[in-house]
Amino acid sequence: MNLQEQYDDAMFDFSRGDFDGAIVKLKNVLAADENNFEAQLALGMAFYRKGDYASAIAEGHKAETLRPREQLVHTNLSLFYMKAGDKVTAENHGLKAKIESWREDAKNSDEKKVDAEPELQIAKPKLEPMKFPSQPWKKKKVDG
Repeated sequence: MNLQEQYDDAMFDFSRGDFDGAIVKLKNVLAADENNFEAQLALGMAFYRKGDYASAIAEGHKAETLRPREQLVHTNLSLFYMKAGDKVTAENHGLKAKIESWREDAKNSDEKKVDAEPELQIAKPKLEPMKFPSQPWKKKKVDG
């Protein structure tokens, strides 16, 4: 069974509420690939669902080291800390999640501008140099 199949199997256990089974399988996936972000994120959530908030927080921070600017990491950590009774840290991670969502929105907005088909973009007027009418009162008088 490849890693993706192992991960899918773990998530099936998770979806059925077998958090202990999911934890074992997710740890196996991470033993084979310690940089598997999805497995790391899911492991933290499995511990959270079991009510083991300290382990959920520890696993959440491991996911944070893999992707420090991931909105979902900070959303999960905020949830984990809130349930553990640390409201200040929960609010800190909640703010980080909000900031990351703004960054993602701005990035997506910029990508949409760049990726738009040229023929679908709004036509921009061509600027021609301005021609001013003659202004006889500004002409220099020649003394003669």
